[in-house]
Amino acid sequence: MTSAAGRASLNRRGLSIAIASVLLLAIGSTVAVAAGLGGFGSTARGSEIGVAGCTSPVLPGTTVAVQLMESRPMTMRGAMMGSPRGMMDPDDRGPLHHQMMRILAAPTSVPAGTVSLAVTNTGRLGHELVVLPLPDGQQPGSRSVGHDGRIDESSSLGEASAACAAGAGDGIVAGSRGWVSLRLPPGRYELACNLPGHYAAGMFAELDLT
Repeated sequence: MTSAAGRASLNRRGLSIAIASVLLLAIGSTVAVAAGLGGFGSTARGSEIGVAGCTSPVLPGTTVAVQLMESRPMTMRGAMMGSPRGMMDPDDRGPLHHQMMRILAAPTSVPAGTVSLAVTNTGRLGHELVVLPLPDGQQPGSRSVGHDGRIDESSSLGEASAACAAGAGDGIVAGSRGWVSLRLPPGRYELACNLPGHYAAGMFAELDLT
């Protein structure tokens, strides 16, 4: 038979095990919730979390998928490799034009008529997409950039610059989408981001309509 003292010891041991199990479950739940919300070192920002589920509607005509992005340059201890001292990595709040920025469109040639641009911002900064006619003999990326870091967009045919919406707005925030549908004749067109400094940093692409 187990003595009274032995039974008390077993009861205390069982209680300790039960408390430890509850604590482990609580810690596990906290870790799971934090991971789901992008915690513990995640680089997600509040603006990105709020638009993560943004989807575009069914768009008319031929759809062109457009990706707006920027990538980190090769760096070593905050300075760009092969660059003068003081040119800093974007994460070190360096100059904007030291980030490589891109507009990727697929396909790059579509039939004339109704064209829908489904734009996704996969970068870390806000962007926009402006559609401009591209004259014969002119290459994309060759427009003059003003002192404000912008190009002349007075000839714009339309733009996608609203987060989770069609047409113009205040910019497509990181992680969000925007879209625009235009009726365009045959010709060459330039897709550009005209936020200050972005065009000069490489945010342009050609779209041909046949």
